[in-house]
Amino acid sequence: MGTLELRVRDLGTMLAYYTDGVGLVPLMDAPGAVTLGLGPKPVVRLTEAKELRAAPRSAAGLFHTAVVFDDLPDLARTLVSMYTKYPETFAGTGDHLVSQAFYFTDPEGNGVELYHDRPRSEWQWHGNQVQMATLYIDPEQFIRTHLTEQPASQAGSLGHVHLQVGDIASAQRFYVDALGFDQTFLMGSQALFVSAGGYHHHMAMNVWNSAGAGPRTSTLGMGVVDIVVPSVDEVAAADERLRTAGFATTHDGRTLSVLDPWRNEIRLAAG
Repeated sequence: MGTLELRVRDLGTMLAYYTDGVGLVPLMDAPGAVTLGLGPKPVVRLTEAKELRAAPRSAAGLFHTAVVFDDLPDLARTLVSMYTKYPETFAGTGDHLVSQAFYFTDPEGNGVELYHDRPRSEWQWHGNQVQMATLYIDPEQFIRTHLTEQPASQAGSLGHVHLQVGDIASAQRFYVDALGFDQTFLMGSQALFVSAGGYHHHMAMNVWNSAGAGPRTSTLGMGVVDIVVPSVDEVAAADERLRTAGFATTHDGRTLSVLDPWRNEIRLAAG
C-alpha cells in the first residue's frame, strides 16, 4: 500500500490528531495539504477541502485507515498518546489472530486502526482463506506488557485500507477479478478481504453500514488510494483486465487511475 488521501475540513485539527496522537510525522507540505508518515514511509495525505460536506454514515467510502507498526513498543507508546490526548476517540480493540488492533475515530469521523502483525509463521490458512477472528484485547494489559524505555523506531506503513461498499459481489468483480488482488477471507455477503503476496489483507470491503449504497458524491473523507506494484508490466496488465471488465481507466504508461463501482479512486503506480 502507498498513501491514503483524506479530504478534511479542518487541516489544523486533523494534523494535530495524526501527529500528536497517532505519531505520524510530516514528510511533505504543499498549499492546503500535508503528507504524513512513519519514518520515511508515507501513510496519509491530508488535503484541506472546506467546501465539502461529511458523508452520511450509510454511504460508501472509508471504513477505516489502518496503520501497521513494525514494533510492539512503538504501538504501545502510540496508544499511551492516544488514550492520554484523545481518549474520547477510542472505539475498541480486536485480536484478529493475524494481528493485534486498536480502533479509534478521528475528529472528522474517519475510522483509524492501529495494529501490529503477528509473525506470518503463526497465521493459519485453510486453503486460500486466512483464519481471522475478533477477540478482546485489554488495552492496559497490552501497554504494561509491551511499553519499554527503548527509543521509538518510527517504523511502519499504511497496512491496509478498509472500505464501506454497497455489495460484496460487485467488490469481488472489481477488486479480485479486474484489479487483480487475491481473495484471502470472505464473510458471506457481509465482508471481503483481499491482498497481494500472501498478506492477510491489503484492502477490505464490508456492507455493515452501507448495504445497497450507490456511487459516492464528492464528500469529506477518503480521496485517492495509492497502491505500489513492482513493475510497469503489472500496471499494464491491471489496465487490460479493468478495461476488459468494462471499467474506464486513465493510464499514462506508469500510473493507472480507476474508479471502483462506488467511485472510490484507486491509483496504481510502479515503484
